[in-house]
Amino acid sequence: MKKKNIIVGLSGGVDSAVTAHILKKQGHDVLGLFMKNWEADDDDEYCSSKQDLIDAISVAEKIGIDIEIVNFAKEYKEKVFNLFIAGLKKGFTPNPDILCNSEIKFEAFLNHAMQLGADYIATGHYANVTEKDGLFYLLKGMDSSKDQSYFLHKLNQQQLSKSIFPLGKILKTDVRKIAKDNNLHNHDRKDSTGICFIGERPFAEFLNQFIPKNPGDIVTVDGKKIGKHDGLTFYTVGQRQGLGIGGTSSGSGEPWFVAKKDMSENQLIVAQGKNHPALYHDAIKAEEIHTISNSFPIQRVIGAKIRYRQPDAACQINELNSDGLVSFFGQKQWAVTPGQYIVFYDSNICLGGAVISSGFNSFQSA
Repeated sequence: MKKKNIIVGLSGGVDSAVTAHILKKQGHDVLGLFMKNWEADDDDEYCSSKQDLIDAISVAEKIGIDIEIVNFAKEYKEKVFNLFIAGLKKGFTPNPDILCNSEIKFEAFLNHAMQLGADYIATGHYANVTEKDGLFYLLKGMDSSKDQSYFLHKLNQQQLSKSIFPLGKILKTDVRKIAKDNNLHNHDRKDSTGICFIGERPFAEFLNQFIPKNPGDIVTVDGKKIGKHDGLTFYTVGQRQGLGIGGTSSGSGEPWFVAKKDMSENQLIVAQGKNHPALYHDAIKAEEIHTISNSFPIQRVIGAKIRYRQPDAACQINELNSDGLVSFFGQKQWAVTPGQYIVFYDSNICLGGAVISSGFNSFQSA
């Protein structure tokens, strides 16, 4: 690639630091940009952005690039956080990190970078982009343990055409080695986990600020009341911890898992044992379809993930229309979670995805 003006999203982490280092070493004009997406974090013990900014500035100085700080908190609240809260109130378990990518990092940030005269933006995501016959394709990252195409599946053609992922063909272990060999102080910094605006704090504690408690019954799949919940928004399908029913004497003695949230009755439906049939479904109904390059293939075996880092599961899409899709799996899937994304793959090509609305079994109706 000829010398380009590239703006790198610097988060303070090792991945974005090495991304900037690689592009600078390749001879490009590189500018770092630190995004502030959440206003209430400066003095927060769980999710402070102060150290992130300090690390980002330190990295920029070491690499020898300028850095700009931009506040996208307004856009984040409108396009990500408000939708996250609305989804929870519907009984869903949304994934705000995916919306953050499509609406903030590759929309607000991309637009800002283009206004500054950038040719491309770059991030530290483990994914690849290729172009063929005028179409851009999103590919999995080479490091299968770090592949982040799942989180990028809502990107469109324009966004992919202006995005560079220098870490797409590098192993995470090698990224840390590059950082250490080049004296980047954050080479051993722990990877961030959890939802960006929640950080490491307890999930229910955070939500209590925005959603009031609405107590109800915890009920087994057989209809027996065995406890009380604080509000269905505080739980997700497949959840084991924090149910408060571990000591119940009924059943096999195995752990309890959330199998379903009955919003109309305000009941949390639980099943005992991870292998309980109520936790498994071989078909998924999904809505809000997004395709990246071409429409999804119908009645052809492809791969799909219903959560990050899950191995691709063989499935086929049998129904597809403007209202959504229905896909059937060769093997039953555990804890199909409404509000999460099902993302489809054709080998290493990410085809796009949709929001899961329900899981069911093929001998039942959706």
